[in-house]
Amino acid sequence: MATINPHINFNGNAEEAFNFYKSVFGGEFAKIVRFKDLASAEFTVAKKEENKIMHIALPIGKSILMANDVPEIMGRTNENENRSKIVISAESKEEANRLFSGLSSGGQVEMPISDSPWGTYFGMFRDRYGIEWMVDFDPANS
Repeated sequence: MATINPHINFNGNAEEAFNFYKSVFGGEFAKIVRFKDLASAEFTVAKKEENKIMHIALPIGKSILMANDVPEIMGRTNENENRSKIVISAESKEEANRLFSGLSSGGQVEMPISDSPWGTYFGMFRDRYGIEWMVDFDPANS
């Protein structure tokens, strides 16, 4: 079966966001590559962008959350647009509550986590970095 690994673009704060995600999910980064790590005569990097993230990966369960900072020469990511949501399928109600509480801290809750009309335990929010998340626990699958 295929695995879906979400990838997020940031405007220079990918490392900060991923340290926050790591504090909630735990684990260690599988990879961190900065723009300066790829600099060469063919690929020049502006001084102000050399420490920005070219690629970062955080394993979460069987998936990997990935991101990068968008170089200024490519324009800015609209952090207020309706990005695709990242869906977390929790293994327990307790895990759902912990992840919802941790990730929504400092963000904006769109739908508080509670029993949903479709039979799952569900909540939705935008985190402090503008990323949209849905947390879902289906007791029928436990």
